[in-house]
Amino acid sequence: MSGLRALAVYCGSHAGRDPAHGAAAAELGREAARRGIRLVTGGGSVGLMGIVADAALAAGGEVVGVIPRFLVDREVGHRGLTELVVVESMHERKAEIAARADAFVALPGGIGTLEELFETWTWVQLGLHRKPCGLLNSGGYFDPLIAFLDRSVAQGFVAARHRGLLQVAADVGGLLASLAAAPEPPAAKWTVSADGDAIERRG
Repeated sequence: MSGLRALAVYCGSHAGRDPAHGAAAAELGREAARRGIRLVTGGGSVGLMGIVADAALAAGGEVVGVIPRFLVDREVGHRGLTELVVVESMHERKAEIAARADAFVALPGGIGTLEELFETWTWVQLGLHRKPCGLLNSGGYFDPLIAFLDRSVAQGFVAARHRGLLQVAADVGGLLASLAAAPEPPAAKWTVSADGDAIERRG
């Protein structure tokens, strides 16, 4: 894709035990600011969410947070952001983040982070949007997930072309370059095979 202007960041509301994750989050924030990329986050001030936002803001970048009202206190809504958008539900949060972003990246996190990443990635497969998705694999955190995805391809549950839509890099510069250079996925066209499987037609 060309013109990466706004990047959605999915990540943990905890910092994790490996300091590599916090360091990678801070580097992403600084590098996004340096490149003039606005970050779109979950709006929290704690964990990796807070680290990436604070680093971007300290480097002169812009950060927009989107947070449901019921999480403002639990995730400690970040009051120092360029803009903090308070919505009424998780569904509104995800839709608002998706609408404001040109690409999506997941940093280490828990089940919420994974749910957000997989939903966004599924939307690409279904043709609901054509924006790139990526994993910042700091400290090898996502190694078991990457192995599972590759096994899913080998077992015939994930098409290799859909697996290839997920950009993966261990360093910030490499991931941003992959996202910026990712070709726009072709429009999805679905049909059903003779044995009842849903399959994607190309062209």
